[in-house]
Amino acid sequence: MGIFIFVFTGFFYLLGKYYESPGLYLFMGLSISLLSTFISYYYSDSVVLFTTGARPADKKTYFNFYTVVENLSIASGQPMPKIYVIQDDSPNAFATGRDPKNSVVCATTGLLKILDRSELEGVISHELSHIKNYDILLSSLVAVLVGTIAIISDWVMRSFWWGHRGRNNDRENKSPIFFIIFILILIITPIVATIIQLAVSRKREFLADASGALLTRNPDGLASALAKISGYPYPLRNASSSTAHLFISNPLNKKGAMSWLGNLFSTHPPVEERIKILRSM
Repeated sequence: MGIFIFVFTGFFYLLGKYYESPGLYLFMGLSISLLSTFISYYYSDSVVLFTTGARPADKKTYFNFYTVVENLSIASGQPMPKIYVIQDDSPNAFATGRDPKNSVVCATTGLLKILDRSELEGVISHELSHIKNYDILLSSLVAVLVGTIAIISDWVMRSFWWGHRGRNNDRENKSPIFFIIFILILIITPIVATIIQLAVSRKREFLADASGALLTRNPDGLASALAKISGYPYPLRNASSSTAHLFISNPLNKKGAMSWLGNLFSTHPPVEERIKILRSM
């Protein structure tokens, strides 16, 4: 969070130097970064649920989902999280929140349709393990902070190309700084990907798989679920690069849906490797 505030404020300071108002832009950058950090800590779960289009799941409609979460929460000795669903045929699930007492488990309707109860238990045990290990706090923080950087970067890019079309002379006089800032904006994208990759590392995914298997005593259930999830050919509609790391399986990487660059910065271990490890337990 401290690094985010420093980088974000420094970025605005560079913009201020370009517009000859470094003090004003420094204040703007510091204010926005502090506000974003506050929101990401206390309201990141709400932001993530909103951006993914998740809705509360009532017990009557999603009885099987509800009881699985309830039973496994009791077995793990942690508070039952709120449960949400996403109306999407692409099977996937994620957990979010800042601590076990303020947590959410969300699944797509596609996941609930294709998994049997033992497979669903494997997925939910994985997500509950993320909650118990406090992976969700870092994941949710990064989702909002990265989203803020993406929005501001897009705004800056548009302001350069469209907001100052009538100031060509000024732009030509400041062209060296303009191109430096322009390059910095372009660098934001791989930095964002790297931050996400570091936020929930591959080891944490392996740990959640192992912890989930320990909880259910049935690693084959999660292995079978991962095989079904990874075999679905289409990506999740409302997923984005800022929230992809939250899901149990990459919601964007679906048979060519991602470029080679996206695969390079993948936040999840290969599904084949995860399944192999689970089935060897």
